[in-house]
Amino acid sequence: MSRRKSDVGTSEGASEGTSEGTSVGADASASAGISAGEGTSEVTGAGEGTSEVTGTGARVDAVASTGAGASKNKTKGRKKWRKSLLVRYLFIVVLALLLWPIVLPAASFFYYLPDMLRPYISGEGIKPNPYESREELENMWHDIALHLDGKTPHAVDKQLHALKLELPKARMFWVDGAGQTMLSLPNQPQLPASWTASDSIAFMKQSYAADPYTVVAFIGEKPDQGFMVLQVPHVLMTAATPFYMGRFFIIVMTVVFIFFLFTSWLFFYRIRKRLVRLEGAMASRDTRGIPYPVEVKREDEIGQLEHAFNGMISELDTGRKREQQEESLRKQLIANLSHDLRTPLTIIRSHAYSLKKDDLSESGQESIALIEAKSDDLNQLIDDLLSYTLLSAGKYPLERETTDMVRLLRTTAASWYPLFETEGFEVVVSLPDYAIYWQVDPRWMTRILDNLLQNIVRHAKAGRYVGFYLEEKDGQSVVILEDHGPGLETPSVEKGAGIGLEIVALMVKELGLRYDLESSSGRTRSYLYGPESTT
Repeated sequence: MSRRKSDVGTSEGASEGTSEGTSVGADASASAGISAGEGTSEVTGAGEGTSEVTGTGARVDAVASTGAGASKNKTKGRKKWRKSLLVRYLFIVVLALLLWPIVLPAASFFYYLPDMLRPYISGEGIKPNPYESREELENMWHDIALHLDGKTPHAVDKQLHALKLELPKARMFWVDGAGQTMLSLPNQPQLPASWTASDSIAFMKQSYAADPYTVVAFIGEKPDQGFMVLQVPHVLMTAATPFYMGRFFIIVMTVVFIFFLFTSWLFFYRIRKRLVRLEGAMASRDTRGIPYPVEVKREDEIGQLEHAFNGMISELDTGRKREQQEESLRKQLIANLSHDLRTPLTIIRSHAYSLKKDDLSESGQESIALIEAKSDDLNQLIDDLLSYTLLSAGKYPLERETTDMVRLLRTTAASWYPLFETEGFEVVVSLPDYAIYWQVDPRWMTRILDNLLQNIVRHAKAGRYVGFYLEEKDGQSVVILEDHGPGLETPSVEKGAGIGLEIVALMVKELGLRYDLESSSGRTRSYLYGPESTT
């Protein structure tokens, strides 16, 4: 840290020195220019003119560059506006709204096109329908009735026969001025032979707004010459168009509606497809846990999101590389410190051992003992730091083999027994008489047990008790280390950085075991759950 601070201070000092030197140099140049100007006033005037022109040119260039930048930003904003998803969908909606006023007249035109072409159609194709137009039938019938003014009954009969040939499916008859039915085509027995006023009224009432369509016209201009009647069934009063023309309008409207739905569906389907692709890119990760970048195909809102996503990936990648570099530097620093500290520590221990042989006072002997104890603690801390670094880097050698845990616990208890006896601990070893095998690395298990026992010596010395147990629970063997110390709730004077427990956690995780801790006032138990036991 001191090195970094000194570097920062150097750079700051260099910056300040450089800026000050630049300012001094500028002041010196300005002073020299003024002095020269005093000696040559004309040249100075010319120089001033030149400087003014140059300044104006610089301002013009600045204004031009500002205008060019604004124009470029405006062009970029216009392109961005054109590629917007909102603008595209609004275009679809506006197109649909504008399409209906175009489609409706076009559909009507094609629907009525056969009727417009009917006068020009002949042969076996579409034939004109003489019964189609009510207005034409009514006008034609009244014109004929007016034309028959003053004609003889024979002339009227002849005219009706001629009309019957033109309108073979129509019914017609006429009644003279005396109320006698003169002719009916075809023969209609239901008609009265002699018409009274009540018969005429009943007929008109029956025929009004009914089927068949009825047209009544007086012969001539006065009713005293009688009247003539034309009746056409409503079914005949339709255009003789092909059968498909009646459904043409519905088909066209359906096609337009389906086209709009398909266009909208295609629009949102593409958006959904791109979002799903982006979601898949977020879910898929490389070996470092960083998502893969996506290819930006369109510069719309989703394209901007993809650009932001790629930018985030780039920042994550840069941060991950920086983190790996810092982690590598940290591990290298710890390894170097561990190596560098061992040399002076060895020298301190050797000198303490030499002093221990001399005739020292009681306080001197206590100081030597304290130096040795703290040297041992420092040596253990260095080992823990180096082991933690190797474990974090995955370089701590792991060799699994079938290990007898009963034998391993006995060996560990025996190796720690002299220290526990010196510290006044009561040691209880309760192990089964048969072997229990775990697939672990015995060196790793020994290191785990050593770290846990070292914590007992440091923090549970007041309880003066340590127990070694190996029990079976539901087909799973459990290693238990017990002490009667004050527990985790009571702060310990010997509390360290906790590297030992971190090493235990890392080793337990790599071995595939499970570690649990149960602590209360006066009792603490550490559990190591192994795999299914094999005896």
